[in-house]
Amino acid sequence: MPTPAEVLAHIIRTDSAAPRITCYDDVPGPTAGERVELSARVLGNWVSKAANALQDEWDIEPGSVVHIAMRPHWRQLYWAWAVWSVGAVLDLDGKATADLVVTDDPAALPHDGPSVLVTRAALARNAGMSLPDGVMDEAADLSTHGDLFSPWAEPEGEDIALRVAGGDTTYEDIGTSTTPVTKGARVQLVDPSAEALLRTALAVWSTEGSLVVHLGPTDEAALARRAQAEGVTA
Repeated sequence: MPTPAEVLAHIIRTDSAAPRITCYDDVPGPTAGERVELSARVLGNWVSKAANALQDEWDIEPGSVVHIAMRPHWRQLYWAWAVWSVGAVLDLDGKATADLVVTDDPAALPHDGPSVLVTRAALARNAGMSLPDGVMDEAADLSTHGDLFSPWAEPEGEDIALRVAGGDTTYEDIGTSTTPVTKGARVQLVDPSAEALLRTALAVWSTEGSLVVHLGPTDEAALARRAQAEGVTA
């Protein structure tokens, strides 16, 4: 089965301009009301920048563990694919020791060890706060990394790709552990968990489809209106 990185490369080759995720943010706070849409090409650029940062800044490679402590969001997706692109372990559980922590919550930054603070706002240029040494301000610094990525090493099939509270999934099994999706489907997700967002994105993109994601509480009328406007099919 193709790895997540191979799935992303395929949709970029197939149709780089088509939207692959449309994200509505209904979470109360500064980003409420945002609608962000990413094509395969733009998504790939974000993934490449994050993957280059993982390698260049922290020497993340197969066998390394990256804990992503983020609420579901389009930014969570490109960090997840960056981890998979370098062949490391994407840890959502948070109980094991991690080589790097990526979070959108300043309170979740570790007291020691390297970390990344992700700012959710689409147009953010910095975190808007002073950060301790060892913490990357993603909004300010990620753009300095390259748009082209080449991994130092490829993961083996038996290497762990995803770690959650319920157990580990290897790179050879990550593609088969998702629910099959009709080819080219436009799939709607409402307030998913972090794991559900990642697994659904992998399933949908594996069949050249796209996602419409609603984050936070969304009323039924808004869901129906958006589904029609976005051409949701599943």
